[in-house]
Amino acid sequence: MRRHLRAEWTKSRTVPSTVPLLLGVVALTVAGGAMASAATTAPACAASGCTFDLTKLSLTGVLLGQAVVVVLAVLAMSGEYGTGMVRTTFTAMPRRSAVLAAKAAVLTGLTLVAAVIGVLASVLAARLILPGNGFTPAHGYPALSLADGPTLRAAAGSVLCLVLVALLGLGVAAAVRDPATAIGVVLGLLYLFPLLIFVISDQAWQRLLWQVSPLNAGLAVQSTTDAGLPLGPGAGLVVLAAWAALALLAGGLRVRLRDA
Repeated sequence: MRRHLRAEWTKSRTVPSTVPLLLGVVALTVAGGAMASAATTAPACAASGCTFDLTKLSLTGVLLGQAVVVVLAVLAMSGEYGTGMVRTTFTAMPRRSAVLAAKAAVLTGLTLVAAVIGVLASVLAARLILPGNGFTPAHGYPALSLADGPTLRAAAGSVLCLVLVALLGLGVAAAVRDPATAIGVVLGLLYLFPLLIFVISDQAWQRLLWQVSPLNAGLAVQSTTDAGLPLGPGAGLVVLAAWAALALLAGGLRVRLRDA
C-alpha cells in the first residue's frame, strides 16, 4: 500500500491543476463567508425581530468551496482515464482497489489541509468583520471563538463535510470516468435536492428530500441554534457519509470489473 500511496502523491503534486484548485477551495470558502458576514448587519435584524446563527453565517463559503472540491476529486480519478495513463497505472499496480484506496487517502489529506485553512480563516474573518456590523457582546452576540463548543463542532463538521464531498466526487468519477459527466452528476446530487424542496409544495416530501439531500444533511452540522432542522448535526453527517460510501463502492466495483 505504501507504494500505491507514494505513486498517487507523486501524481497529485505534479499535476498542474492541483495547487490552483486547492487554493481555490480556500479562497472561495473564505470569500463566501467574509462576504456573507460583511453583508449582514445587526440593526436590520433587530428591527425585524430576527436572530442570526453567526457561526453558520461565517461558514457560508463552504457552499462555494465544495464546488471546487468536486472538480479536484473528479480530476484525481477521471484525469487518468482521459489521458490513458490509467492503463500504465493498472499495469504497474494491478491491485485496482488499492489504487482507488490510495487515491482516496491522498485526496482526503489534500482536501483536509485546504478545508482546515479555509474554515479557520472564515471564522477569523467573521470574528473581525461582524463586530463592525453591530454584532457585539453588548447586543447579545459574543465574539466567535473555537473555544465555544458549538462553534468548534460546526467548524470541524464543515471540514469533514468538504472531505466527504471529495470522496463522493472520487467515487462518482471512478464509476462514470468522463470528467464532465462526473462533475455534473456530483453537482446535481449536491444542488438538485435543495432546488426540488422549493419546487415541491408537499411538506412530507419536502422533509424527506431534505433528509436525503447530501448538501442539506451535511451542512446541518453548521447550525448552532435550534433551527428545527429535520436532521441533527451527527445524523446529517451520517447521511453525507453514506452517499460518499455508496459512490466509492460503485466506483470500486466499476474499476475492478471493467477494463481501463
